[in-house]
Amino acid sequence: MTRAAAPQGAVKMLNLDKPLYTIGITAEILATHTRTLMMYEHLGLVVPSRTATNRRLYSQRDIITLGAIQRLTRGYGLNLISARYLILCLQLLDAHGVPRPAGLTDIDVEHVRV
Repeated sequence: MTRAAAPQGAVKMLNLDKPLYTIGITAEILATHTRTLMMYEHLGLVVPSRTATNRRLYSQRDIITLGAIQRLTRGYGLNLISARYLILCLQLLDAHGVPRPAGLTDIDVEHVRV
């Protein structure tokens, strides 16, 4: 059985901002505690959407952002404010075509929003 090919030019884009994951699922994906996610929210690093009943829902972009922050805090020993600043600096370097420092070439900040 073969699948029908998609029409040429039709590209299905993933909506990174669609709120999908509860705080518990997000904590499980990131292997962290829910209180840590609440602290990140309190600091404004990630602001999840809220349902009508005030439940937090995280998007794929939120998870990508939190993953980048965790990589910088756990892997490089930065504090949260330094991680935010470094992400912004890396985004500026990438936007202007400036090469990154050697030790920071592996951090993906393309879809991160802080």
